[in-house]
Amino acid sequence: MFTSWWRRYKRDARGAAAAELALVLPLLTIPTLNVIDLASYFYDKMELDNAAQAAAQSAWATCASSSANLPATVNCSGLSNAATTAAQSTGLGTGITVTSKTENFYCLDNSSPSKLVTVGTFPTAKPADCTSVGGSASDTPGDYILIQTSYTFTPIFSAVSITSALTSPITRTAWMRLG
Repeated sequence: MFTSWWRRYKRDARGAAAAELALVLPLLTIPTLNVIDLASYFYDKMELDNAAQAAAQSAWATCASSSANLPATVNCSGLSNAATTAAQSTGLGTGITVTSKTENFYCLDNSSPSKLVTVGTFPTAKPADCTSVGGSASDTPGDYILIQTSYTFTPIFSAVSITSALTSPITRTAWMRLG
């Protein structure tokens, strides 16, 4: 009697698929949750890039309209409010913080034309030209503002997510020439 029951039990495959799914599902779920969290992290990083650029554009729109407002970090009273409002009007909203606004004089480096080189810092006087970095006497330094923004990322699935190991808060910067 016992042997016949055992044979029937070994041949019976009902429920095997459910048992296999129960064993495999956790192995598929954890990578899926990590992909969702990673996608969310990189989306937030791109949104923060957009927020930094919006803040820099707002600084330009607010402060570069009049030479009396330059240097903006000293003479433009609406700079801080305009940059913060612009950054927080993007997708991440009020979770964004404008952490710094730095303004300096820059010239293009002739050895690497896409690289800006600091030639003067505020509140010192603006250099007359860019000869100190290999430019000609007719090249004038530009007044650039650097806006840095920050956002604290919180993983959706923090218990199983590898995004907990990524840098948080996320910080991004944007440059804008004011004058």
